[in-house]
Amino acid sequence: MPGSTFGELFRVTNFGESHGPAIGCVIDGCPPGLALAEADIQPELDRRRPGTSRHVTQRNEPDAVEIVSGVYEGRTTGTPICLLIRNTDQRSRDYANLLDTFRPGHADYTYWRKYGLRDPRGGGRSSARLTAPMVAAGAVARKWLRERHGTAFVGWMSALGEIEIPFEGMQHIGNNPFFAANASLVPALEAHMDALRKAGDSCGARIEVRATNMPVGLGEPLFDKLDADIAYAMMGINAVRGVEIGSGFGAVRERGSAHGDELTPEGFASNHAGGTLGGISSGQDLVVRIAVKPTSSIRIARRSIDRAGQATVVQTLGRHDPCVGIRATPVAEAMLALVVMDHALRQRAQCGDVVHALAPIAGARPADAGR
Repeated sequence: MPGSTFGELFRVTNFGESHGPAIGCVIDGCPPGLALAEADIQPELDRRRPGTSRHVTQRNEPDAVEIVSGVYEGRTTGTPICLLIRNTDQRSRDYANLLDTFRPGHADYTYWRKYGLRDPRGGGRSSARLTAPMVAAGAVARKWLRERHGTAFVGWMSALGEIEIPFEGMQHIGNNPFFAANASLVPALEAHMDALRKAGDSCGARIEVRATNMPVGLGEPLFDKLDADIAYAMMGINAVRGVEIGSGFGAVRERGSAHGDELTPEGFASNHAGGTLGGISSGQDLVVRIAVKPTSSIRIARRSIDRAGQATVVQTLGRHDPCVGIRATPVAEAMLALVVMDHALRQRAQCGDVVHALAPIAGARPADAGR
């Protein structure tokens, strides 16, 4: 299936279906010698996995990762790394009524038109379950980048539906099911989700993700810009409908005198560019925001057609996320890590011998963190 491989030098091929025996990925291009075990990967999968709170799908998957190849005596060998995650809690009968019809807003219709058939069980290849292997691959990339460059990745939810979530502090992110950098709004977020679940409806979310301690010089002109590849990666996440980097669409309201990040001997004075200039990393934090659409699988009856083109009504039963954005933060972090990893290897291959007398200048953190 074309379109299942991501990256150039650090290549990740994703395989499996939502209700198949297993899902997973093959990583090709990981440098040899990296200490790697399941324990390095599992914590990231645990952050993304379903069934962790009443606000997400109650599908009970442990998402236990197995390293099948590419590691010997605890270190990567430079050969393909196969990561396997077995499916254990499929309920395919919940999708029997979707075999001959299509959910509005879902890929059901387009998959059928493209391939002539589709796997209706949990959405098959179009399921958000297929983000789990990318989170696993992202964990490998994160470890290499942390050890080699000190690069780290963090994300949080900055809006749930119409509720804006002001940034209060990083320490709150791991203490609530929404990955919100805010403690005071958690009761309101829970009440919002409880009401949505009772109504059988869904909502969207905005996620912000950052990479800190970034190497300078990653990215390639013209069409392999770092920010272009970030946008490509983020739009590859299920249900993402928009991407902002730096000021994003806010740049429309800014003047050039404000938007251009001034350089001083002490560092950049601001970070409206979001960590890239001309598509090449500046050493400042990468700042990325994604817009996640409302879940298409809802209990409210909606108009559709069947495979014969006749009018019908679709009501989705079973276990679904009322807001897929709740579990999107670890996915966005992983995809950003995969982009940075790929470009770090490209930079090492082409420009590893480039030496500068001037050390990289420090990057200023934007004042509107968590906007």
